[in-house]
Amino acid sequence: MSQVEVGGSKSEGGASFSSAARTAVDALLAPVDAELARRYPGEPSTRQPVHTVYVPADAFDADTVRTWGREALAAFDTHAGTPAELALALGVPVDELLTDVHARVRAKLEREPIEDLRIDFEDGYGPRPDAEEDAAAVRAARLVSTAVADGTAPPYIGIRIKCMEAAVRDRGIRTLELFLSTLVAAGGLPDGLVLTLPKVTYVEQVTALVRLLEDFEQRAGLPAKRIGFEIQIETTQAILGPDGRATVARMIEAADGRATGLHYGTFDYSASCGVSAAYQSMDHPVADHAKAVMQVAAAGTGVRLSDGSTNVIPTGSTQQVHAAWKLHHDLVRRSLARAYYQGWDMHPAHMPTRYVAVYTFYREGLRAAAARLAAYVAKAGGDVMDEPATAKALSGYLLRGLDCGAVDPAEVTELTGLDRKQLDALAGR
Repeated sequence: MSQVEVGGSKSEGGASFSSAARTAVDALLAPVDAELARRYPGEPSTRQPVHTVYVPADAFDADTVRTWGREALAAFDTHAGTPAELALALGVPVDELLTDVHARVRAKLEREPIEDLRIDFEDGYGPRPDAEEDAAAVRAARLVSTAVADGTAPPYIGIRIKCMEAAVRDRGIRTLELFLSTLVAAGGLPDGLVLTLPKVTYVEQVTALVRLLEDFEQRAGLPAKRIGFEIQIETTQAILGPDGRATVARMIEAADGRATGLHYGTFDYSASCGVSAAYQSMDHPVADHAKAVMQVAAAGTGVRLSDGSTNVIPTGSTQQVHAAWKLHHDLVRRSLARAYYQGWDMHPAHMPTRYVAVYTFYREGLRAAAARLAAYVAKAGGDVMDEPATAKALSGYLLRGLDCGAVDPAEVTELTGLDRKQLDALAGR
């Protein structure tokens, strides 16, 4: 069989693609390549917190993180002081895994009880006289700046402003301006700064915040796109627009690379769908539909997802606390299985079951995930024939476990033969 020159190489057979055709294809797809790179940059290299804690602005102070940690630890010790008591609360057997998780969660509550904190100027704060909210915004920024400087701030911290609807727009903008300008004056924006835009209904509201942030960055001498923000999905209009299109996908595009997350709002969204108060929950069918749309819209964009919260608070008798913990634990596990790796916690006593659910999720699958990844890297095959996309998911799973403290770097390296840098590369970070 003869060989034919193709683009500088030889091809078997009597026919080939011409250089002109190859050049034409490259020219045709160059804009597509650029669009793919712009719209779908992949998973960010930064850590994603496992939860967000919301604290009303008037209740936030310099000791908030420590107070929440103490209260969470007290609830854990009082109602689940031993692995056996924790097993009773969750309705599971006591085993080696649960015993290990119990010890790790207690250490986590002592070391880093909150991973992400949002100082709330919206529903949790409500309408106040302008002078009062002005002072609260400045105070919050100074407290954040001090906490970051002295190392007591959680890895992520920021504010939720009022939404962009006409009735509260000016107030929300004013609070954001005071908060950001005070941070800059106090030493600069922290690396873990997060802003949250609630109750978004139209794409133009996202565009409006982008323009405000562009203006602030220019006037403050900050790098372009230094300030990102989360979009809260709390309205039906944010999922499906009047034109029948998925609005949330358009919102990500309108954010122009600034969107860091999509946060599902359990109660506002459920209410907007007409769900009765008793049935408003993270596992209601309307919630599953909204979150599935969010998930597809965000896939590959680098925009992360967060589930909502439960309003059933673990307080009262041990029996009441255990019932609330069982509900919360099961909801968090359900979210994790559906690739929602973050959620909201509304009370310090939610944090023990947040971490129990998260740590169990990562520890129970550690050895199997590590073995599959090691086999993939070694091309050893094994019981499962994994592809690059699966290796990416396996690496991401291990990295999430490392980031929250569920698993240790030494044990991951021992099981996989890979260090953090190698895991990041396989995960596409």
